[in-house]
Amino acid sequence: MAAPTSDKLILPRYRRDPEGTHAPLNSPGYRSTQLRYPKQPLVLLPQMLTEVTGPLLGPGRLGEFDNDLTRQHAEEPQGQRILVHGRLLDGDGRGIPNSLIEIWQANAGGRYRHIGDNWPAPLDPNFDGVGRTITDSEGRYEFTTIKPGAYPWKNHDNAWRPAHIHFSVFGQAFTQRLVTQMYFPDDPLFFQDPIFNSIPDEKARQRMISRFDYSRTTDHWALAFEFDIVVRGREQSVFENEEEEDE
Repeated sequence: MAAPTSDKLILPRYRRDPEGTHAPLNSPGYRSTQLRYPKQPLVLLPQMLTEVTGPLLGPGRLGEFDNDLTRQHAEEPQGQRILVHGRLLDGDGRGIPNSLIEIWQANAGGRYRHIGDNWPAPLDPNFDGVGRTITDSEGRYEFTTIKPGAYPWKNHDNAWRPAHIHFSVFGQAFTQRLVTQMYFPDDPLFFQDPIFNSIPDEKARQRMISRFDYSRTTDHWALAFEFDIVVRGREQSVFENEEEEDE
């Protein structure tokens, strides 16, 4: 066995994201950012071995219907059944295997099962709006769910969020966690949504919109939408909350 050339632990470094990919921490159109964005320079914490070698996940942590939100109760939920699928990719376009993907969303009426959501849309007793799955060896994932409805919020006059699904994913390390939103094609509410429009780069905004996939649509069962997620690099998916760093 050859002697080690150095006794210093060399940690991997990740490529920086292109300018304009993520929303500014203070986006005036999205009013609540003015209350919570950092007012002082960020303190960068070193990435040690623990942060760059986890998480360790496996299929044994999942329930039978964790990735099928339409079968988690005794009866089916209301709304348009959809299949959401895609791949989790690294910055070089390679699939990331065995990685946890979690989603949460409103029901078909645009209401979350959450104590803080009390606008007058009905709760669906057969829909919780949360799911999770593990990517396969090629980084592929799949969910069966209900297309969420739009809902009002108090950001500005007559404000409505476009239909969307929240995603939380892990790459190959805890430092590669990404939280993002998936929108649907041709949504009429894009023009007035400050979260969607806070992304400076138009191409980055378009990466938040899923693609209708007729080839995966199932006859008499479900429409299909494709949504790939890239955790790093030039084509990286958009973070919901990105911390800007100095060089």
